[in-house]
Amino acid sequence: MKYRRMPIEMESPEQFGYGNIRCNLTESSVSDMPLSKLDVDLSSLVLAYTDHLGKPELRGLLAADGAGLSPNDVTVTQSAAAALFIVATSLLEKNDHLVVMHPNYATNIETPRTIGCGIDFLSLSFEEGFRFDIDRLAALIKPETKLISLTTPHNPTGTTLTENDLRAAASLAEVHGCYLLVDETYREMNFAGPTQLAASLGPRCISVASMSKSYGLPGIRIGWIITQDQCLQETFLAAKEQIFICNSIIDEEIAYRALSRKTEILPPILERNRRGFEMVRQWLEGKDIFEWVQPSGGVVCFPRIKPESAWISASCALVLVGQPQTNW
Repeated sequence: MKYRRMPIEMESPEQFGYGNIRCNLTESSVSDMPLSKLDVDLSSLVLAYTDHLGKPELRGLLAADGAGLSPNDVTVTQSAAAALFIVATSLLEKNDHLVVMHPNYATNIETPRTIGCGIDFLSLSFEEGFRFDIDRLAALIKPETKLISLTTPHNPTGTTLTENDLRAAASLAEVHGCYLLVDETYREMNFAGPTQLAASLGPRCISVASMSKSYGLPGIRIGWIITQDQCLQETFLAAKEQIFICNSIIDEEIAYRALSRKTEILPPILERNRRGFEMVRQWLEGKDIFEWVQPSGGVVCFPRIKPESAWISASCALVLVGQPQTNW
């Protein structure tokens, strides 16, 4: 595979240096949590290899979120990015086809593209309220389609799929003999409450998520893949073993302790997110130059400058550029 760096990574705040940023408007997660807040004592932890699938107790907590799921349906990975890479390289081959909700995280697009896959985008339109259209999705599916890739809540629009949307997409994947991948990293931050885990909808559905966005724990690099298809899960495990064998026992233990206290940790995070959303809403609605589709989940939104305002701004810029410098 021929790798190339993505601009979104080269220009990321962590690469620029958090200490060099006064007002960071680029973050896509809640505030990072200090280890001290979890009150975790790891002094007796034996620094050994872990279960290749992931800590059994951690997998049990993750599986408990979905009806009919078991710990054996879960593979813990080093982040959701690694999970998406494993799914793409396990399922896709050159000349396969996939449909990807767009815009989307670079890994969902660039890894399949590097493999040599054909990609059609299920584009979300501002004018249509970034609405998911099942008929448009169905029209993009081809005989060689192997994967449908959706995200909910969506980054960067903040829009969400309903349970009916997910079920319709799952049925579509079943009919066409392809797989449905749902990136659910912001699932806990759906304003109406979490939708059903996609992986619980059937064996052709794959859920991917992580501890990074909703829990503010990107530093422990813990994500997961959930699927009821045990043959597929075995393939994912083989990929994981060949890439990094197993996860850090320290990271898995911290993730397990955090999820064990989920009912205590999440409510204040969600309340802070609610207050932040209200601040942004009031600010945007007080500015005549902006318009937005109000998000229904996550921590990001995708506003734009109103077209008529953009035209005026561009005209002013052209006038300024055309004037002699002494008149500025």
